[in-house]
Amino acid sequence: MTSAGQSAGSSAELPEGDEETAALLKSIGKQIKLWRERAGKTQAELGDAIGYGEDLVSSVERGRRVPKPQFLELADEVLGAGGILAAFIEDVTHARYPKKVRDLTKVEAEAVEIGAYSNHNIHGLLQTEEYVRALFGMRRPLLTEDVIERQVAARAERQKIFSRSPAPILSFVQEEVTLRRPIGGKMVLRRQLEHLLALGQLRNVEIQVMPTDREDHAGMGGQLESLKLKDGPSLAHTEVQHISRLISDRKEIQGLEMRYGIIRAQALTPRESLAFIEKLRGET
Repeated sequence: MTSAGQSAGSSAELPEGDEETAALLKSIGKQIKLWRERAGKTQAELGDAIGYGEDLVSSVERGRRVPKPQFLELADEVLGAGGILAAFIEDVTHARYPKKVRDLTKVEAEAVEIGAYSNHNIHGLLQTEEYVRALFGMRRPLLTEDVIERQVAARAERQKIFSRSPAPILSFVQEEVTLRRPIGGKMVLRRQLEHLLALGQLRNVEIQVMPTDREDHAGMGGQLESLKLKDGPSLAHTEVQHISRLISDRKEIQGLEMRYGIIRAQALTPRESLAFIEKLRGET
């Protein structure tokens, strides 16, 4: 039988400082324990039946680890819970993402228009999976493989915005250096550039490049993202050194929106930008 440490479906550690997730996991853990005891099984017996170690089952029941969907599906079947445990799958899927990512994903999913300026790396909504892995793989202090996997999954969840209907209006301004920096290696960068070219063909997406040689640049204050919600207020998002802020103050948002408008005006046009990205792809 596969142990918890060897199982491909092993559960994720609970992110620190996330009280909302902690409460959810404790509730799920209590349910699993109740159904296990009702079925007359020990933690070791349940673990053997679903392919997980006793220690992991114990951690899940105590709300210390986030169970993967497979864990809940198998436990539901083995314990005869009639779908009650499996019903938590959607909840734990989102619980695996860091709270700041869950908050941003929720807001982006409600936005009808998003404008984003990125100066260090390709914007998260535009990144390929291998680019995401490389980006988080080089973080210092080093991140665990489990944390990297959570970040990759969270990024993929955010990118579902491209398949939304009706489609939101999306605009991005990328610093030229972000298109040249070979994060993950040249082939990863090449495929990332090809991905940008493909996204740039979508009718609701505009990608612009801010050339390095611009003497006047309104974006020196750092990256930013503005979001306009349907039938609701506008919001903004900034992030620096892992500190993520969702901004609702109207005066601050107006300043960021004005700044983003100037950044777009200073950058290459969308058509010029795609031609520039195509040129870089040929050089990579």
